[in-house]
Amino acid sequence: MKILVIGAGMMGSAAAYDLAGSDGVGHVTVADRDLARARQVAAGLGPKAAAAGLDTNNYDDVYALMKGFDGAVGATSYTHNFDLTRAAIESKTHFCDLGGNMDVVYKQMTLDREASRARILVLPNCGLAPGMACVIAAGAAKKFSSLDEIHIRVGGLPLHPVPPLNYQLVFAPEGLINEYIEPAEVIRDGRAQRVEPMDDLEQLSFPAPFSALEAFNTSGGTSTLTRMFSGKVRQLDYKTIRYPGHCEKFRTLLDLGFAGSEPIIVGNSTRTAREFFEELLRKKLPANGPDVVLVRVWLTGTIGGKRRTLAYEMTDHYDNTVEMTSMMRTTAFPTSLIIQMAVGGVIGATGVKPPEQCVPLDPFLAGLEKRNILFHTTVADA
Repeated sequence: MKILVIGAGMMGSAAAYDLAGSDGVGHVTVADRDLARARQVAAGLGPKAAAAGLDTNNYDDVYALMKGFDGAVGATSYTHNFDLTRAAIESKTHFCDLGGNMDVVYKQMTLDREASRARILVLPNCGLAPGMACVIAAGAAKKFSSLDEIHIRVGGLPLHPVPPLNYQLVFAPEGLINEYIEPAEVIRDGRAQRVEPMDDLEQLSFPAPFSALEAFNTSGGTSTLTRMFSGKVRQLDYKTIRYPGHCEKFRTLLDLGFAGSEPIIVGNSTRTAREFFEELLRKKLPANGPDVVLVRVWLTGTIGGKRRTLAYEMTDHYDNTVEMTSMMRTTAFPTSLIIQMAVGGVIGATGVKPPEQCVPLDPFLAGLEKRNILFHTTVADA
C-alpha cells in the first residue's frame, strides 16, 4: 500500500517512521509546506520514503497529491481536517487524522454519506485520547452483557518533572489550553452532559515511581463515546493525569485571565492574553525530554452473569534507541496502525466514523503489541 503523511512535525514524522517500518506498506510520502523539513524526515526513513511540498490551504494541490495514494494521514492542525476529508472523498483515498476539536469532527461526520458513496473510510480523532483509549473503551464494552460504567484516565508526563507546573509540552500549547478551558463531555446518571474542565479532582496511582498522581476533567477525550453510550450506561468520564498540584496552579493562571481573548496593546502590536500565555508556555516549559504516557481504562458491568470490572492499563516510556517521545509513539503509531487497517480491509466500514465506532479491538491491540505498546488486562469482581 501507498500512504501519504500530511505534516512533517513531531506526530507526522513519527507516523511516517512507523509506516516505513511496516511490512504491508510499500511506499510513504511525507508532505509539508516546508519541503526541506519533509525531505529531512523522509531521508531518515530509508528507500520506502519520499518527500513532497504541499500547502494544505490549497485544496486543488491536496486533492491532486492524495489521489495517487491508497491512504493518507493528516498530521497538521485540526483546522485543516474538514477540507482534507473533502479531498479524501473526492480522490477516493482512505484518510485518518489526529483530531483536536469536536466541532470539526462533527462537521466531518456530516460527510458520512459522501464517503460511503466513494467507498472509502475517513477516521477523525485517531491518536491517543481521543483515539486509542476510546477504541479500547468501545471494544471492551462489547464483552459485557450489561454495562454500568466506563472510565478513562490518560496523561503524558515528563519523566523528570520540573516545578512549578511539573509538565512538559508534549503537544502544542494551543491544544493544551483548549483541553483546560472547554467543557468536558461525560455521562452522569445515564444522560450525556457537559461539565466544567479542571473540576472533579481525584488522586490515583500507577506502579512506582508514579504512585502519587492526580486527574481532572478535560475536554475532547471522550470523542463520540458519550453519543454512543448515552442512555446505555450510568457513568462515563474522561480525566487527564498530572503530577500533584498541577491542576491548582494552572487553574489559578486561567482564573487570572491568562487565556483570555481580550486584546492587549503592547507598543505597536496587539495580541490577546492567550497568545502571550501560549508564547510563555513555549519558552518556559521543557518540550523534548524523556516522558511517560499513562493510560487506564476500566469498565464495570455484567460478564458471564457476574458483576465484573474489566481494566486495561499501560505505562509507556520514551524510546532512547530512536530518541522518540512516548507521546509521539502512543499518538502516531496507533494512527499509522489504523490507516493500515482501513486500507487493508481489516475495518469493515465505509463513511466518516471515529475509530471507536468501527476499529475492532483484538487486531488493534495485537498491532499495538507489535509496536511495544503494551496493555495489561485484569478482570475483578466489582
